[in-house]
Amino acid sequence: MRSAEPRGARRPAGRASPSARDCTLLLLWVCVLLRTCEPKASNASRPNILLILADDLGIGDIGCYGNDTLRTPNIDRLAEEGVRLTQHLAAAPVCTPSRAAFLTGRYALRSGMEESAGFRVLYWNAGSGGLPANETTFARILKQQGYATGLIGKWHQGLNCASRGDHCHHPLAHGFDYFYGMPFTLIPECDPHRRPQMDVLAGSTVRRYLSALALGVLSLAAAQRCGLLSVPWRAVGGAAGLAFLVLASWFFCYGFIRRWNCILMRNHEVTQQPMDLERTTGRMLQEAVAYIQRNKDRPFLLFVSLLHVHTPLPTTKAFLGRSRHGLYGDNVEEMDWLVGKILDALEENGLRNSTFTYFASDHGGSLEARDERQQLGGWNGIYRGGKGMGGWEGGIRVPGIVRWPGVLPAGRVIQEPTSLMDVFPTVVQLGGGQVPQDRVIDGRSLVPLLRGAREHSGHEFLFHYCGRALHAARWHQRDSGRVWKVHYVTPRFHPAGSGSCLNQNFCPCSGEGVTHHSPPLLFDLSRDPAEAQPLSPDSEPLYHAVIKRVGEAVARHRETLSPVPQQLSLGHVMWKPWLQPCCGTFPFCSCHGEGDSSPQEPGL
Repeated sequence: MRSAEPRGARRPAGRASPSARDCTLLLLWVCVLLRTCEPKASNASRPNILLILADDLGIGDIGCYGNDTLRTPNIDRLAEEGVRLTQHLAAAPVCTPSRAAFLTGRYALRSGMEESAGFRVLYWNAGSGGLPANETTFARILKQQGYATGLIGKWHQGLNCASRGDHCHHPLAHGFDYFYGMPFTLIPECDPHRRPQMDVLAGSTVRRYLSALALGVLSLAAAQRCGLLSVPWRAVGGAAGLAFLVLASWFFCYGFIRRWNCILMRNHEVTQQPMDLERTTGRMLQEAVAYIQRNKDRPFLLFVSLLHVHTPLPTTKAFLGRSRHGLYGDNVEEMDWLVGKILDALEENGLRNSTFTYFASDHGGSLEARDERQQLGGWNGIYRGGKGMGGWEGGIRVPGIVRWPGVLPAGRVIQEPTSLMDVFPTVVQLGGGQVPQDRVIDGRSLVPLLRGAREHSGHEFLFHYCGRALHAARWHQRDSGRVWKVHYVTPRFHPAGSGSCLNQNFCPCSGEGVTHHSPPLLFDLSRDPAEAQPLSPDSEPLYHAVIKRVGEAVARHRETLSPVPQQLSLGHVMWKPWLQPCCGTFPFCSCHGEGDSSPQEPGL
């Protein structure tokens, strides 16, 4: 029989009576059942991650960035509940290189995903160029950390290398475990009711090559005829035949652009060819919501790569004619509705407070996109230039909004220079991974800045490329708070004074269409964000010191660059029939495998 404790005796530290233990266990079970005792800091570790990236959206198209004529209540609410970045910058002014930098945290130049031979983006599903296998995406690292990793929407980072089914550049080869969407990008040809414009994008470059080939054949024939060269006529005929085959195959491709480029895939399977553009918005929403529901009980990364607001601006009937800015405005308002529905899915599944949500655009709005009746591109606010312009702010300054309730302060505005490349180290840190140490990572984690633990961003200098040409560089002089911008190259606008290049799809990066500045142009963005008044030694005492300091930073940056295979070379970009994704009989590829599904349609 256990002896009774003397009254007033103290129990050994750390031990509780059986009744106290039973009471504690009972309270814990009650807490579990009522879900009232979850640690408050639980959502601060390994959150779900939702990344939403718009396509060609101008920073001035959203209400929270100053637009009072377009209705974007859902994106505005996201900014009210989170943090808004006012100097958020794309690493490139066009789709393919910007997205490569976003996925890897590295300037696209480092992976070979920048302009080569005049080609600035990937032009075919059946090209062999794309994001190299040795590049590490944030999806790959988070997958290693146990995250479900999904991509819904646009890819535009390549598909195959050597055969139709090798999928070497496919999202599933880069860390995503689920993909639904377009392996390519929207182009005007995706809309069967619009005039094809592929020749505007790549035709001039290809015509130059064909002209050179034809000139070579004619010169060879003339030399043979005049006895200047001893070349068999069979060789001349073979060269002429080759030129004809190249020309014929190129024009043959034009008739199949929609069928070959405008397709939908689920993982490795082509599900629609060509895609039903009118139902695509509903399908993308359906897929995003379903992915959230399937993975609500485990940590997930969902990258929603919107097709909005790229031309041809497919807009459902519910939104046509609703805005004050024509078809483009209608498409923006539909995009906002789509974002709202995805945010609602987080709320309905109890994931709002445990999800790190990010919204941005891949680059600035297009100033050249238009038809006979209206402007089809975005508004870049007060900022000069637009899509395709690597130096001017309008081509690279984009909206950036981050929400994480309970962790990040609501309604905060950060005016520090930040980059789309920062998403890579930010997401890796949040997911518990490690940034690769075997390569240069140009992005800097946003976590300390967003949480207020750091006053300044991790970027002292940022470099702005147009293709492989460095057009400008930015210096954040932290002690004074001033942000200097040095322009080495700028595009020549056509017509002069228009602020754009209306004679082509977008402004060139090199050649006769640009101006090289010596000495460079200098702007103080902290006082002149519109880049309206270039500074001079007479107007700015620090002019020479700033030019020198930025020049030294550019030289150090260039020392970190290494030669890599060019993924946008002619050999990689050109269409190859053996790489063409196809369901059915090639070349008449056709399937509508999702005809029985019922995607959610917009409701007002």
